[in-house]
Amino acid sequence: MRIAFLTAPEGVEQIELTDPWQAAVNAGHEPVLVSTEPGKIQAFNHLDKADTFPVQEVVGETSADSFGGLLLPGGVANPDFLRMDEKAVAFVRDFFTQGRPVAAICHAPWTLVEADVVGDRVLTSWPSLETDIRNAGGTWVDEQVKVCDHGNNKLVTSRKPDDLKAFCETFLDVFAKEAA
Repeated sequence: MRIAFLTAPEGVEQIELTDPWQAAVNAGHEPVLVSTEPGKIQAFNHLDKADTFPVQEVVGETSADSFGGLLLPGGVANPDFLRMDEKAVAFVRDFFTQGRPVAAICHAPWTLVEADVVGDRVLTSWPSLETDIRNAGGTWVDEQVKVCDHGNNKLVTSRKPDDLKAFCETFLDVFAKEAA
């Protein structure tokens, strides 16, 4: 399965990008780094600059049609940048419209809130997003990983980097079942 990993040009939490990426590769999937601008993205280790990664496809020049699923890594700034980009928000919304699985960790559900896809959904996130998710019509739970199938697609969410092992195992299982 081709999996879009959507990030802003800067602000993604590096481990929330690299751990799921490697898990996808190990499971035989093709992860593709998608961003709002061509070139490279700047990852962070919390607030400190980390590595850069080459952008493979650009929002607006690619579509949800060419991917089997979407993964949204967190980082505080990353989803804040993405939710201000209309093309990125539309790209995310298309996965829900088309019934394709989506996985999001940490602060990434901010982009889901902006895409107006959390209504009547149950999800988890970094705790500071609880109010935003509830105000958008979703139900927030404090769980290591949550799978929600109350909509047109499967949604896998997780809280933080400490939950990455469970998050990776779960999103890979859900995406594999959806691809079958």
